[in-house]
Amino acid sequence: MSAGDLKRRIDAIEDGYEFFLAYAAQGVGDEAASKSGEQVRGFLCGFIEALDGLAEAFREELAGGGSDLSAATEAALAVLERDAEAAGAMVRFVQAQDVVSSQLIDNLNASIHVRALLTDVFVLGEAAGV
Repeated sequence: MSAGDLKRRIDAIEDGYEFFLAYAAQGVGDEAASKSGEQVRGFLCGFIEALDGLAEAFREELAGGGSDLSAATEAALAVLERDAEAAGAMVRFVQAQDVVSSQLIDNLNASIHVRALLTDVFVLGEAAGV
């Protein structure tokens, strides 16, 4: 993996969340009823794909070519792994629904798991300089 891979993952998570905020504000009852509704599942997929291997991508970037990370960094990466797993479960659940309404996405946005993941990504991204 590379810094570019990590940046792509972070962008997919941030872009997905921003889209989800806008979609939630539209009051769409059925994704088939709007242009943005046609896009919501793509953003859900991109979000999920970005989570797979996210902690390892951060680990490689933070190690900077070396293999040893501080205990504090390893602990932070463990938190990221747990939060990515929890947020991913919620996003997969939403994706599996027959209808993805604005209200459902609004509730996903409010999920503590998604918010914790975003915070982890922001903190670790800043530390990694990405």
